[in-house]
Amino acid sequence: MCVSLLAGVLLASCARTPQHSQVVTPDRSVVTSPSAPASSAQLSRLSTFPRFGDSDPFDWQGRGPGAYAIHGIDASRWQGEIDWRQARKAGISFAYLKATEGGDLADPRFKEYWRGAGAAGVARGAYHYFYFCRPAAEQARWFIRHVPKDPGALPPVLDMEWNPFSKTCTKRPDGKVVRAEARKFLRILEAHYGRRPVIYTTVDFYQETEIGQIAGTEFWLRSVAGHPRKIYPGAAWQFWQYSGTGQVPGIAGDVDLNVFRGSPESWLAWSGQL
Repeated sequence: MCVSLLAGVLLASCARTPQHSQVVTPDRSVVTSPSAPASSAQLSRLSTFPRFGDSDPFDWQGRGPGAYAIHGIDASRWQGEIDWRQARKAGISFAYLKATEGGDLADPRFKEYWRGAGAAGVARGAYHYFYFCRPAAEQARWFIRHVPKDPGALPPVLDMEWNPFSKTCTKRPDGKVVRAEARKFLRILEAHYGRRPVIYTTVDFYQETEIGQIAGTEFWLRSVAGHPRKIYPGAAWQFWQYSGTGQVPGIAGDVDLNVFRGSPESWLAWSGQL
């Protein structure tokens, strides 16, 4: 999802809101507490604590990605053909798929990935890559035009990061403008899909724009060389993107790897499976 994955181009919806409460752990990471316990049958269907290869592995010190139960990927057309059943069998519990970018670009593999992930039983969501030269409302309408209103899907994701390789937009708005545009986009999608989008971002963008100030929002943080607790001190997060060079069965080449912050039970609640 970051620039290295997008190769200069550069996830959704959920009309149903799971019944759960939110609690905050000491590192301010949001964890979902299910209002009803998961059954043993539900838990048995989950593949937990999977291990994946990495073409450029990082030597994690302290708590690394392997300490988290639920892993997933994000994917765009650059991943090519994906064998979703093989990926799920290997331990992929969720996939966020690039749907749109700006106000006139749609990922040509989104529909294919959406159908394939769903047929394989992989929890799926869609993301939008934000373009700083178009109004947020226009981009939100573009996303809604391409992403189905599926009550079984994960909440949508707004991907906000700097793209220094853009040939058409070099704008880097200040934090106040960025946060205002993000709020507009979030409001429109929340009204349409019935669940507030997650924000994905990177270290430099997070620091420079203070996007973490946006209240009532869950965050997905990229950190490939250290735990988010260290790289984003005091930040709340729900997803952690820990590698851009993952090797997953069913996918040729590198892919982004991610973990969900909570337990298997909280994953089932957050993703609407309880």
